[in-house]
Amino acid sequence: MSAKTEARTFRVSGRSVELSRAEKVLFPDDGITKADLAEYYRAASARMLPQLRGRPLMLERHPDGIGDAGFMQKDVPDYFPDWIHRVELPKEGGTVSYPLAEDAAALVYLVGQGCTTLHRFLSRADRPDDPDRIVFDLDPPGDDFAPVREAALRLRPLLEEELRLPTQVMTTGSRGLHVIVPLDGRSSFDEAREFARGVAEVLAGRYPESLTTAPRKQARKGRLYLDVQRNGYGQTAVTPYAVRARPGAPIAAPITWEDVEDPELGPRRWTLADADALLADDPWSPSPRGRSLAAAARRLSALAE
Repeated sequence: MSAKTEARTFRVSGRSVELSRAEKVLFPDDGITKADLAEYYRAASARMLPQLRGRPLMLERHPDGIGDAGFMQKDVPDYFPDWIHRVELPKEGGTVSYPLAEDAAALVYLVGQGCTTLHRFLSRADRPDDPDRIVFDLDPPGDDFAPVREAALRLRPLLEEELRLPTQVMTTGSRGLHVIVPLDGRSSFDEAREFARGVAEVLAGRYPESLTTAPRKQARKGRLYLDVQRNGYGQTAVTPYAVRARPGAPIAAPITWEDVEDPELGPRRWTLADADALLADDPWSPSPRGRSLAAAARRLSALAE
């Protein structure tokens, strides 16, 4: 079959987006093709785009399928079309031209470039130094998911009841959970990361037998790692509803706190095979309003004394 025959054109967001090698199998254990992945992202766009618009992205690309090592890409290649929005942001010694995904056509185009997973900034392109999210990445010591659920259910009351901050929770589609705190965008990354680190230290201090803030694996001694390292300029976190480059095509899925209480929940609960059910409802609706860290930081300081 020629490359011309394998190409497929998607009509989306008022554009015609051509996928070359549309029948290329990206997930060999599951027979999932590039076209299958593009269909999913088109269907998921109504849920994904509110989480993506205006945010610089890092692209996880596997042009030869997930069996290949793949690579992470920040800079937009010269051959990307002009209608793929980008933003140029500073880095040490220069700048980076990051892509943005502003419509469903952009999602489909990026799949056509072998992009399986989108990782987003915790700030927006127009205010790159001011995060409007904090992410707590609950990283388990092994494959047992029970410690992740337990840690999340301990973190929630600390954030919501003691510090009076809203929370959202999602599976990562990999090993753990992300607990997200929406912010009002008035704090710096340094302030957000210091606050997140303080929260993690308070929680680990309460449960030292099962939780740790030690970055080095050798120092964790089988405890769950409360990872706050994503809360920095230029760092990214997996986008809600993104497909992970793992067998089974698991999805990073927004969930409810009631879901976390379910002992049957796992980090790869949702996959491309049951995406229709995932997309049927929005567990994060209505979205909580982002809060200021100022009052919460004062409360945290009192807890840490």
